[in-house]
Amino acid sequence: MKCTQPGCTGRIVDGYCDVCGMPPAASGYRPPFAVDAAGTVSAGGPDVVAQAAAAASAGPSRGVQGAAPSRHASGPCPQPGCPGQIVDGYCDYCGNPPTAAPPPPSTVGGAAPAASQTLASAAIGSALLPGGQTAKRPAASALHRPVTRIGAGITTVPPAPLADPTKQLMTDPVVPEDKRFCPNCGEPIGRSIDGQPGRLSGFCPKCQTAYNFKPTIKAGELVAGQYEVAGALAYGGMGWIYLARDKNVSGRWVVLKGLLNAGDTDAKMAALSEQEFMAQVEHPLIVEIYNFVSDADGARYIVMEYVPGVSLKDILKRRQADNGGAMNPLPVDWALAYIIEIIPAFTYLHDRGLLYCDFKPDNVMQVGDSEKLIDLGGVRHVHDETSPMYGTVGFQAPELAAKGASVPSDVYTIGRTLLVLCTEFRGYQGEFATSLPPLADLPQITGQDSLYRLVLRACAPNPDDRFQSAEEFRQQALGVLREVVGVRTPGAAFASAPSPLFEPPTQTGDAFTWTQLPKLRPDTADSGWDWLNRLTINSPAERLAALRSAPEQTAEILLEQARIVLSAGDRVASKRLTQAILAQNPWDWRAIWMDGVAALMAGDYVGAQPAFNAVYGQVPGELAPKFALAIACERGGQAATAEQLYGVCASTDANYVTPSAFGLARLRAARSDLKGVLDALNLVPSTSRGYTESRRLRAQHLMALGTSLADLGAALDAVAAAKLDAPTYARYSVEILSRALDTVRATKDAPTVSIGGLPATDKALRPQLERAYRDLAAYQSDAGERARLIEQANATRRWSVL
Repeated sequence: MKCTQPGCTGRIVDGYCDVCGMPPAASGYRPPFAVDAAGTVSAGGPDVVAQAAAAASAGPSRGVQGAAPSRHASGPCPQPGCPGQIVDGYCDYCGNPPTAAPPPPSTVGGAAPAASQTLASAAIGSALLPGGQTAKRPAASALHRPVTRIGAGITTVPPAPLADPTKQLMTDPVVPEDKRFCPNCGEPIGRSIDGQPGRLSGFCPKCQTAYNFKPTIKAGELVAGQYEVAGALAYGGMGWIYLARDKNVSGRWVVLKGLLNAGDTDAKMAALSEQEFMAQVEHPLIVEIYNFVSDADGARYIVMEYVPGVSLKDILKRRQADNGGAMNPLPVDWALAYIIEIIPAFTYLHDRGLLYCDFKPDNVMQVGDSEKLIDLGGVRHVHDETSPMYGTVGFQAPELAAKGASVPSDVYTIGRTLLVLCTEFRGYQGEFATSLPPLADLPQITGQDSLYRLVLRACAPNPDDRFQSAEEFRQQALGVLREVVGVRTPGAAFASAPSPLFEPPTQTGDAFTWTQLPKLRPDTADSGWDWLNRLTINSPAERLAALRSAPEQTAEILLEQARIVLSAGDRVASKRLTQAILAQNPWDWRAIWMDGVAALMAGDYVGAQPAFNAVYGQVPGELAPKFALAIACERGGQAATAEQLYGVCASTDANYVTPSAFGLARLRAARSDLKGVLDALNLVPSTSRGYTESRRLRAQHLMALGTSLADLGAALDAVAAAKLDAPTYARYSVEILSRALDTVRATKDAPTVSIGGLPATDKALRPQLERAYRDLAAYQSDAGERARLIEQANATRRWSVL
């Protein structure tokens, strides 16, 4: 028999269609869940929900359809397509009584319902409310609350409320006197004299150049027959900024940017430059340009997107005002999140040969949960050597005037902005205008060594020592952000975050060898990588010979040779190879890493420390150099530094938790800190391959450092959880139980703890220890040792009176 469902090509087999699964008389509709008269969630469509509510109002004895079903009814449910059985008067699957009529098919325009509409759906939201009632939806929980984009999913930055454009207008659009300078000679002009306010327009008394600091358009004026000006929003080094409505596009708000002083030749050139570059720019993190227009007097304006947000500078000002006027920098994770979010805008510009030049907190707007880079007036082409350069003291790179702008000079401004956002960076436009204060003078980031190193490299005096791309900075900043948030919440390490530079460590036990260090990932952009990747020779000697004959001795080829000679223990040959790498590129920190590995392998732990510390400074967002440095410090007599570094690794990335926990346990055991040891070993998750080892170590340290019966009981529990092999388990059990029995014999106090699930008494401990001796004896191959253990078991056995 052919299926009667609309559009179905199946056939009825054993009462059901072999394609859609429906019976021949079914409508194609399965009732969703509803609420019955007793308040129970059951099946039924929207109409059935209303019927259930009506039944409830009529009395508790009525069913969904108003009929009182027999409480003794039984058998298959008569609802179409329902596989349930009638139990106590209701179906145990769809919840309807046997008297309920099937609901009509749900179709639109005669079309069959979608396949998913045939499935039952749990009631949620308004479907759970009695018919006709409403309720205020509760606030979303932290688990389901939308996460702001700013923070990369690592931290959460509160969204900025959208600003009312009309409330941003200046009530008195006047350039402050301390910002009035001659556009030609730079002489202060328009200043107060003898209590009289300075002139807003006139001539420079030194060079006679005309100036005018008045806005050129007023509220209500229509520019280019399209833009109705509402007023002035702000002023800057290159022009007034006005708010206007676009009469041709639904009255949307726009911004008009014009010249502040028409006599300023550099400002004119910068404005033209801004028009040229901004017309090319189209990126979601950069303010959008709509048009270029002129007013009736020939003054030109850029028409751009109105960004209804708040600048990072204004956020800092608000925090300061809320703090009673005292500086109140952003939390470190917020500052990092803001910078990380805006960096792709720089990457976009740099990829197109453009430099931003004048980055600072003023030029980033937070709009809800996103950001915008504004004010492209300082943008210039990377090869432009003639246009005027714009920068801001305290943010601009020190070489800007002598060498011009570059990608590293943009990176410099990003690093300075980051530090200004999260610290009380006093003197950043004075004493430290081109340098950084020591970390000790920045209490807001005390202990944030990775953050400070990130800024140190971004703001290095030599441009070649900085990050050479904005994306390189962003990758390291992401790692620092993970660290900052991870250290703030100990024991809650993030899931593993794959590094583009290092493979994760392989250590899963307490014993460490240099081969378990994180390994460098290959640089697939290296010109010798393809050749190396095709090399299939595995014999170390033959592979080394082939590498020495490679078409080109690139860094990857030399690194591979260094790995081979290091495996053979030849530190001298490795050093020659790393020196060759550094001769090609003095900034290739991978060569320094290999020197550190060589020193560690040779047991020269003090010699390994400078190498790994240098790598740490180059890639401060990576955990590999921190972990390697921790090992070198642990074995080189720098226990405090090692413990701090292990703690950072353990709290930041799941891949580093186990080996770092073992390192912490070793350091704390050395100073007999039993609680610290146990806390460290408890960091190892049960899913780790090192978990069994951590339980064994837990028992071992409890026995070695513990002083009470409770410690011995915890040690026996740890041994049981370690899933050790039977002989090892028996050996530990003998040691723990014998010590516990000796302790019980030496004290007269009543036991308050249990060992092995029984009270710590002589009567309870003896049988356990006897069994442990006999179990251990069973695994001995030496007859004499086996006999000795059996004698011990007999001696431990409690005497009985016949």
